[in-house]
Amino acid sequence: MARVVVVGAGMGGLASAARLRVKGHNVLVLEQGPRAGGKLDRFERDGFVFDSGPSLLTLPAVYRDLFLKTGGPFEDAVDLQPLDTAFGYHFADGSTLDLPGVEPGRIAAAMGQQLGGRAQRDWNDLMVRAGEVWRITRGPFITSPLAGASTLIKLATDPREVRAVAPLTTLRTFGRRHLSDPRQVTILDRYATYQGSDPRRAPAALMTIPYVEQAFGAWHLGGGIATLADALTTRCLERGVEIRTGADVVRIVTTTTGVSGVQLRDGEHIDADIVVANVDASTLYADLIDDPRARKPLRTVRRATPSLSGFVIMAGVRGRTEGIHHHNVWFPTNYDAEFDAVFGGRTVADPTVYACVPDDPRMRPDEDCESWFILINAARDGSVDWDAEREQYADHVLDVLARRGVDLRSRMLWREIRTPADLARRYRAPGGSIYGTSSNGMRASFLRPANISPVPGLYLVGGSSHPGGGLPLVGISADIVAEAIGRA
Repeated sequence: MARVVVVGAGMGGLASAARLRVKGHNVLVLEQGPRAGGKLDRFERDGFVFDSGPSLLTLPAVYRDLFLKTGGPFEDAVDLQPLDTAFGYHFADGSTLDLPGVEPGRIAAAMGQQLGGRAQRDWNDLMVRAGEVWRITRGPFITSPLAGASTLIKLATDPREVRAVAPLTTLRTFGRRHLSDPRQVTILDRYATYQGSDPRRAPAALMTIPYVEQAFGAWHLGGGIATLADALTTRCLERGVEIRTGADVVRIVTTTTGVSGVQLRDGEHIDADIVVANVDASTLYADLIDDPRARKPLRTVRRATPSLSGFVIMAGVRGRTEGIHHHNVWFPTNYDAEFDAVFGGRTVADPTVYACVPDDPRMRPDEDCESWFILINAARDGSVDWDAEREQYADHVLDVLARRGVDLRSRMLWREIRTPADLARRYRAPGGSIYGTSSNGMRASFLRPANISPVPGLYLVGGSSHPGGGLPLVGISADIVAEAIGRA
């Protein structure tokens, strides 16, 4: 039995802790904030409840596996609800598209009925190709420890698989080659933002994101996605994991043989045989560890492009909005201008507006109200003075939404604003980056830090490490770490 200290009680840290505890290890989780869950957070006011982090669950099999292997069925711990109509898309030309929550063929048929032309056939063909890419990449690139260039070498032994993955093609280029309707290209582009990336620079392999969402379903959890953090915290405590909040780790202590413990801000030293770091990888290697073995991964992570951030408005709204769905997207006229601004360090003048408006009685005070979570792609803190611009930009976003057909301004009871600066302070995400590093560039996957560090006994978990951000990948990273520790 090893003494394991997990630094950070985000979803990756909690999932690692639960898996390691049932393997017999003595596990202590240290969280600098007041609660466990990390960015999977909620905000509550006057009976309105908002998921202030992830608002969609995909690939629930990752968490089914986690909960089953740590004590009981996932469905017994959360209220898992499929979304029949998952997304409502609104395009700059005035057209709209409502999509079901699961089954690629059904979704392609909806595209054909509402968009016309070749939309159904094109999307069907794209999802068949994406399913093949998922089959090829899932093992070596996603569910296994990152093996650097050797992973590519293994893939390169089969030219057909190389052609399917299209490793030198961007998501944007791939979409334009295979989708004749520009509205479908725009939808495909948006999936790059699920990894905090620019579709003009992100690899075509990100086509697997819509495939996973559509093949395995888009899901809601009754009471909000943040109830997943509550359930996993409870599972950890039930298994005997110790969780300490308000415990700020300032140093991971090492010796010539590897990690030996951690030091807290108040001076307390805690011994450890193994440290699992659920913190941003750049923060870990730059600020929390002083060891020559950490220099190479620090240089690597500094070469990567940080992910985009987000500007959030959470609004308590009177009345019900006609035609609104659980997830809603209003696209701008010029999507490229948005990515130019976000990755160029500017506010977006004509942004894509995403809104999550759950039809969930546990997330509103009564039937005649709505909880609106509005998210705008945004530049990281430091390039924009968000503390100075927050109110003015929130007004601008609501004006944009009104021009696109949904005017909330007279129905809002109040609003709560979260900027990239708030994300940076609250979650210690550098610059407010939501996903750590982006997938911009063909080598981006290999710039993302590995789960097994060069410092013996130090492991990385969470969205800033392999295989990337988002609830499914974070859950997979925890499985990789637990298995690696078991083999050590």
